[in-house]
Amino acid sequence: MISIQTIRNSIDDLKAITKVEFGVYDLAGELQTATDENEHPGVQMITDFADSPADSQVTGSHHLLKIYDGDEVLYILDAVGSSEDTYTYGRIAVSNLKNLIQAYKERSDRGGFFQNLIMDNLLLVDIYNRAKKLHIESNVRRVAMLIETAPDKNAVGQEVLGGMFSPQNGDYITSVDENGIVLIKKLDDGQDYDDIGTVADTIVDMMQMEAMINVRVAYGTIVSELKDVSKSYKEAMMALEVGRIFYNENRVAAYNNLGIGRLIYQLPENLCHMYVEEIFGDNVPDDLDEETINTINKFFENSLNISETSRQLFVHRNTLVYRIEKLQKQTGLDIRLFDDALTLKIALMVVEYLKNIEKNR
Repeated sequence: MISIQTIRNSIDDLKAITKVEFGVYDLAGELQTATDENEHPGVQMITDFADSPADSQVTGSHHLLKIYDGDEVLYILDAVGSSEDTYTYGRIAVSNLKNLIQAYKERSDRGGFFQNLIMDNLLLVDIYNRAKKLHIESNVRRVAMLIETAPDKNAVGQEVLGGMFSPQNGDYITSVDENGIVLIKKLDDGQDYDDIGTVADTIVDMMQMEAMINVRVAYGTIVSELKDVSKSYKEAMMALEVGRIFYNENRVAAYNNLGIGRLIYQLPENLCHMYVEEIFGDNVPDDLDEETINTINKFFENSLNISETSRQLFVHRNTLVYRIEKLQKQTGLDIRLFDDALTLKIALMVVEYLKNIEKNR
């Protein structure tokens, strides 16, 4: 529904042009907003006019007109002035407000349409019929992007996104829960996943700069049919969860770049327990200190190169070797050997996945 502030902004603009005072009332005669609240025609006059079949009425300097949404009367406009043009200006104001109401209604309807679309609540025939009525293109390239905010920052987040993306460009924003915003992004023919990644990075930066909100952004694969947007959304949901578990330091997660994390995420829990027990037995390394974790990650990042890892960690080569040998005693795995390094990497990710399952029970 259109906000009263939007109505006020509209009649303020019209007053600045026409020098006519405007007031907007509900059907019970209650003033909703006005350019001059002292110019009141009286509640009885408003309610009598609202109940009458007439679309307009002139009493003295008050020119009353009905504002419709389809066949339903939503508001009564009062244009106050003694000039012959006052009624004409009132008609212009009604037309302007009617168009605004319709635009906001369409935006709301589109939001509801995309909510139902991504949740698979629409039949295939309904998708294309409703899309046609809402003037939504069916056969364009799109990607679903999921933006995770704090519950109390959802509205602010939607406002920031609304300033970045608009339906005029084929982009639609909707909300699925109190901390999840969905952007259905239209893509040009030449745009690919690198471009989507740039958009995601921009969203993270803008949310931080404009609203001081730290967000995570995830996106699915590119689809060419409107009916497949729900598929891209489900992929974005998985990417967000996998990214949170395995790549927590990253603020952006792409479904097509989840690596081994996607594979582990889809493994049965009992199989994960069997694997961890097979590798570690009763000595599951679920409490490795920060120094050890940092050492492991740096060692992997540098392709098991001891010299480069020690340089980046600012430690002596012998110190690094000592840490690696200490880890070998704890886990039975020597990460200087490729097979053991790969085993430890996967095993630690599986342990992290199991911890996440346990936490969410």
